[in-house]
Amino acid sequence: MRTRNILWPTDFSETASHALSYAVEMANLYNVGLRVLHVVEQLSGDENFQVLVITPEELMQSMEAAAAQEMQKLLAGLNTDLKVETLVRRCEENNIAEQIVKEAGQGDIGMIVMASHGRTGLSHFWHDNVAEKVAQKAECPVLIVK
Repeated sequence: MRTRNILWPTDFSETASHALSYAVEMANLYNVGLRVLHVVEQLSGDENFQVLVITPEELMQSMEAAAAQEMQKLLAGLNTDLKVETLVRRCEENNIAEQIVKEAGQGDIGMIVMASHGRTGLSHFWHDNVAEKVAQKAECPVLIVK
């Protein structure tokens, strides 16, 4: 852990941004790099494309470009000397957690620091809990920030 990078998955939410401070703190503590990951969910099914005037591939490219712009905004506001790498990955519908775990397993990742939206009750039941799935499947330590 002490020589491997920190992975910070983000959906660009306020909650995810809160977890960034923890990721930076951990990276500074261990003097390692920070890998920022955003996963673009690939839409599938005819119901998602009925009114589009662009192709699904063009839509995905547009979503990836928007994510890259958000990453640049994040980096501009990040005041650190850490080595920071940004990644935008695609995944199939409802496989965001699997893509995060896959990314952590492929690289030199020693820890994942990510946010949980803290849903409870019916909201927790109806929405996928990505942080929970990552914590269950990841082989490295996972710090979940609320």
